[in-house]
Amino acid sequence: MSTRSDILDRAADLRAEPGVIERLRAVEGTRVVVVRDRRLRVADRAVVRVDAGQVGEADWALLGRDADGAPLLLASVPPQTESIDAAPEETWLGLREVGGLLDPFEAEIFVTAVAVAAWLVDVRHCSRCGTELELRSAGWSRHCPGCDAQHFPRTDPAVIVAVESADGERLLLGANAAWRGTMYSCFAGFVEAGESMETTVHRELAEEAGVRLRELRYISSQPWPYPRSLMVGFRAVAADENVRADGEEIIDVRWLTRAEIGSSLDGEGPVGLPSRSSIARKLIEDWYRAGEKRGALSERSERCAERAHRDDVAK
Repeated sequence: MSTRSDILDRAADLRAEPGVIERLRAVEGTRVVVVRDRRLRVADRAVVRVDAGQVGEADWALLGRDADGAPLLLASVPPQTESIDAAPEETWLGLREVGGLLDPFEAEIFVTAVAVAAWLVDVRHCSRCGTELELRSAGWSRHCPGCDAQHFPRTDPAVIVAVESADGERLLLGANAAWRGTMYSCFAGFVEAGESMETTVHRELAEEAGVRLRELRYISSQPWPYPRSLMVGFRAVAADENVRADGEEIIDVRWLTRAEIGSSLDGEGPVGLPSRSSIARKLIEDWYRAGEKRGALSERSERCAERAHRDDVAK
């Protein structure tokens, strides 16, 4: 059981109980998070919970326990059913639209629900023999009665990296072709077979921006349910500043000064930046704030040195 209030208790102790979904659906006080097309209903900066009786046709799974200990289920529903799914379209939101507004607990519920719902919908037949799969472990595994294979929700690792100049005063960002030059972000890519995450970072930057890296270090990670990825964030220093876009996935790369990043974070700069729900935005903001802090410390040191010099002269 989770011991932190900002981490979802996934109730792993209940998954092996036969018929636990049906039992909890009949229990008064059980809450349900409904997912439709990888979107959830959100109100007052929280994921909407409903009673099980309000949900019609659905694929079900156990999400865990809510913050107060109440059972929390997932219902993945098809579009436009005669149930809670008939709510107004504007209340169904995706992570990019609402992720930055949610606290850590609500955000974890959101991304977990989207990821598991996508797996429930996409993985219905065995990839080895094609037999229809049976749901097990309260929605967290599927069993093949044909070849006895076990299937689990998959997480695909990906890396994302903020690359700074050698002097630490500029950040290298790229424009993905899918964004048509409207937004610049950190460089990212999926880990390929046989790669470490560090190797992936070096390969992606060489391929997409033609740049070599040094001083690579891990910063943080973020589940990213499109549909079930884990973004692992790094910061690195460019070994040289000769950069070029690959022209296919990345159509432009730019060195941006700290002032340009600051104004872009305020929505007034030369480039658009990723949404506040993304780890890319966090990497950019962290780099900018670290530089501001260094600048403030340097300015303070200079003032102290000047004051000490004046005191020495006065003596």
